[in-house]
Amino acid sequence: MSWTAITQDKTSQDRGWRRFLPPLSRPSPSIYIWLAYSIFFFFEPIYRHNLRYWLQNLAIYAFFLFLYVCLDVIEVASINLAILGTFVILGMATLPFNAGGSTFFLYASSILPFVLPNSRLVAILIALDFVLLVGEGYLIGNNALNYVIPAFFLVVGGVSNMWMARQRWMNTKLTMAQEEIQQLAAVAERERIARDLHDVLGHTLSVIVLKAELAGRLIDRDPERAAREIADVESTARTALAEVRETIGGYRARGLAAELAAARRTLESAGVALACETVPDAESNLRATEETVLSLAIREAVTNIVRHAEATKCLMRFEQTTDGFHALLVEDDGAHSVRHEGNGLRGMRERVQALGGRFNIQSDHGTRLLIELPVTVPAAVEKEA
Repeated sequence: MSWTAITQDKTSQDRGWRRFLPPLSRPSPSIYIWLAYSIFFFFEPIYRHNLRYWLQNLAIYAFFLFLYVCLDVIEVASINLAILGTFVILGMATLPFNAGGSTFFLYASSILPFVLPNSRLVAILIALDFVLLVGEGYLIGNNALNYVIPAFFLVVGGVSNMWMARQRWMNTKLTMAQEEIQQLAAVAERERIARDLHDVLGHTLSVIVLKAELAGRLIDRDPERAAREIADVESTARTALAEVRETIGGYRARGLAAELAAARRTLESAGVALACETVPDAESNLRATEETVLSLAIREAVTNIVRHAEATKCLMRFEQTTDGFHALLVEDDGAHSVRHEGNGLRGMRERVQALGGRFNIQSDHGTRLLIELPVTVPAAVEKEA
């Protein structure tokens, strides 16, 4: 006999069982098919033409049906265990005058593995159920076949259902783990989008504010240049809109060359001179992921210089260290130091560390940002070697 009623604890009174019971589905109405086994309970009354005896057994069976329905409806493990214990008591009370009472022992052992996931405890309780059935049948002097055969099926049903219940518990745990992984992946994706939106909007909105302030100062002295700055504001705003759309669809950086050109324009608008000593070439073996991280780092660094540094000079340098790292240095002569990492710097650090890189920022005299990413050997070169 199999059983699909696996319960879940949802009440504060039953929290002690919650650590044993992972959340599982409610049983389906098909479990009532297994009531067919209770026909053995009526074998003996069929041969007795006694109305009182029939009414007595029908009352016992009605009580059993009530408990059986409770197993389907109630989702509290301790109550379900108490119901199974009542099945055993009902069998012990019925067995002296109806050998079919052994059926109640069989139901208790067969259902038990799906209520209690502790296999060792289930095995002990099935053994106890077996001993009670055989012991009482022997003591009351019943025909040995009336309790030996039910005891055999009691053990077979209980042990086989232990294996089936074990598979159910494992499948449930696997489902829970998969749901947790999906939730963690969704959280990580939201954090990634938040970081990327900060990088995109933080940079472009800073440029818009800077150019709008400049246009406001020039509108009376140099209307033509003010008009150009306002046109740049419009162009930058359109670019920001396009970048936000790219971010929502799966943001990717524009590449180091484009990012350096944008950084130069932004710094010049803020009155900061950019000196770029070296630029990565095609032989630098930068992967797309690494180039994206470096591009976003340049964008965030330039945004911070324009917003906070009050710098006049900015130095950028790309090189390869002797211990096998691509290094990006961004240094300015600003007066403001970095006292704590905001969302932008924190996101930059997380990206670098996710690639196994090193992130270092110093603010003694100006700000010095050093990012180092491990060198990746191209697959073709590694294969040839």
